[in-house]
Amino acid sequence: MSIFWFIPTHGDSRYLGTAKGSRNLDLKYLQQVATAADNLGYEGVLIPTGRSCEDPWVVASALLPVTQRLKFLVAVRPGLHQPALAARMAATFDRLSGGRLLVNLVTGGSEEELAGDGLFLNHAQRYEESAEFIRIWREILSHSHSGQPYDYDGQYLSVKGARLLYPPLQKPYPPVFFGGSSDAAHDLAAEQVDTYLTWGEPPAAVAEKLADVRNRAAKLGRSLRYGIRLHVIVRETEEAAWRAAEELISHVSDDTVATAHAAFARMDSVGQQRMAALHKGRTGKTRADLEISPNLWAGVGLVRGGAGTALVGSAEQVAERIREYASLGVEHFVLSGYPHLEESYRFAELVFPLLPKSLHVPLQDRPDFSIGEVVANLYTPKVAQS
Repeated sequence: MSIFWFIPTHGDSRYLGTAKGSRNLDLKYLQQVATAADNLGYEGVLIPTGRSCEDPWVVASALLPVTQRLKFLVAVRPGLHQPALAARMAATFDRLSGGRLLVNLVTGGSEEELAGDGLFLNHAQRYEESAEFIRIWREILSHSHSGQPYDYDGQYLSVKGARLLYPPLQKPYPPVFFGGSSDAAHDLAAEQVDTYLTWGEPPAAVAEKLADVRNRAAKLGRSLRYGIRLHVIVRETEEAAWRAAEELISHVSDDTVATAHAAFARMDSVGQQRMAALHKGRTGKTRADLEISPNLWAGVGLVRGGAGTALVGSAEQVAERIREYASLGVEHFVLSGYPHLEESYRFAELVFPLLPKSLHVPLQDRPDFSIGEVVANLYTPKVAQS
């Protein structure tokens, strides 16, 4: 099991769907979130991609010198990146970071957004191109360790004598993550990637998706690792967590929700359609309206594209839900919360101690861990006995 956090390059706030409580998204703030994740013991961070985000490779490069152990899950985009150039970028970053690169293959789910980037392929064509892209990318990096050139002649992409003189540190290449819910996505995952990511659906739905990818991979003689992308709202009590969830969307108007879902409906992403369907017909914003499975809340997806569910509850409840997903074969948990700086601390302080110690560096196990402010300039607080 490994726990990742999130770099909010498309904005951060105390409230969703409004400018109220928003954060100034500058380099210093992104570095604060990254250094917090690094210091708290998260294994890595996901840096999102798309029209609404700052460029992930530029951001990752800017965060590299202020972190020590943190891994970076950074996107490559078929059609926007050329595979040989993407391979060179990956090898460079992997070497300069000391082997801290993970690669996220993203096909894109909005034809409108992709057209703005000069891409005019439909859903099926994008997955065909993505399969060619990641095959070329992988082979160029793999061949770099022996110095051999690589040729490929495909329907969408071709290279002749592709050569990478400086190989990545990780062999044969930095691990590839990928998420998608369509049949084409599952085929691509089974054939070529290392870790399949799903958005946070109820456990039964996640189990079904993972089983399908696992069976497709087995037919090809392959096995994959699995991950899940979720938000978290954790507090010391269940009641406080649900109050925080409802507060997060307390300024979302019905017009904002309608505008967001009109945009989601125009997307051809099966995963986005599944996210929107989780709260279809629920017009309210209370726990009863949006809790779709024990401690799994669809409120984030009212206005946010992509991952739209959160684990909500006490530390014990959130840890139990994580163990439930882990029992299905999920190894990587890619988490986020609002605001991202504060929630990274809440999760680490409350939930990390309840999970296997091997996956993090617990705050209380560090020799420099503060036990609180000194009382009356003389006494150190006593740790309460549980």
